[in-house]
Amino acid sequence: MLCLSRNRPIHRPIQCLSQLFSYRTNGLSTTAVKASLNRSYLYVPASSDRMLEKSITSGSDVIIYDLEDSVSPAPEDKSSARLRLRTFLEEQQQRLNPLHVAIRVNDVTSPFFREDISQIVSHSLVRSLILPKIHSHYDLDLVSDEVSVARKSLDMPPLRLIPSIESARAMWNLGAIAQWKSTHGPVSGGILSALLFAAEDYCADTSIIRTASRRELLFTRSQIVIAAKAFGLDAVDMVCVNFRDLEALRDECVDGRQLGFTGKQAIHPTQVEVINSTFVPTEGEIIRAAKILQTMKKAHESQKGAVGLDGYMIDAPMIKQAQKTIEVAESAGLQIPLLT
Repeated sequence: MLCLSRNRPIHRPIQCLSQLFSYRTNGLSTTAVKASLNRSYLYVPASSDRMLEKSITSGSDVIIYDLEDSVSPAPEDKSSARLRLRTFLEEQQQRLNPLHVAIRVNDVTSPFFREDISQIVSHSLVRSLILPKIHSHYDLDLVSDEVSVARKSLDMPPLRLIPSIESARAMWNLGAIAQWKSTHGPVSGGILSALLFAAEDYCADTSIIRTASRRELLFTRSQIVIAAKAFGLDAVDMVCVNFRDLEALRDECVDGRQLGFTGKQAIHPTQVEVINSTFVPTEGEIIRAAKILQTMKKAHESQKGAVGLDGYMIDAPMIKQAQKTIEVAESAGLQIPLLT
């Protein structure tokens, strides 16, 4: 029997869940571990003091302070945005410290790239770097060279690098990009953590015509997810440009999650809540996952490798899916069923 509180979250120590959902299969422990949630990636123009301030309370899992497209290409505007962002990071360090701060720098071929890295990415608050117009793993080498110099004096965890896939060349070189590793080592040169899809740039490069069905991007999005999963990376889905239509956004989120994306980009704070609430398991998925784990625990105790549940055969692959569902639900603070 399953009991699910609908009035308030059930707060329990992780140790209890580990005991509840921990068993061994083929000699390997499947004890639940806390998953990292990076569902929403909100872009914030570094050119606006008002938007910088509002970003702190946006609720986005990852806040991307943008020095690229949201800033005028004029050199004086790029310089001004860089200075504004640096001042903001220094003045708001205490409030920003618990948040996931990311920076989208200008691309490696631009005259602004090195200044972005040396002046902004060198700040200790920066945890991730969004890299536009990455066409091959050689572009990542250039980024890593600059990062290793800018952050050499910081005693921090490795900087997470997130290449933006936005061209036919990038798709052609996707495997090499996804398996890239810094020659400087992860601590000095950064570590790849996700692949991000920039749909509008990709369509502009490939002459693909966007439609509401997203059919024309199915192959590309699926390939990005597969490449990301093959090398243990997150996969970040495209922006919903119709930012005022939250139902259209929700539809895109459901579609993206079904394809295997772990998160989605946002261009307006109102999109964050929809993204965060969609890129997590539904109540029905959580209940079924709990049933599967409990049923298989009993089956293994009876020396059975597979068993029926609600008319379906349950075996090892289903255990893995159920375990992931519980891990994500726990990390999101969702209600976990009580098994009795």
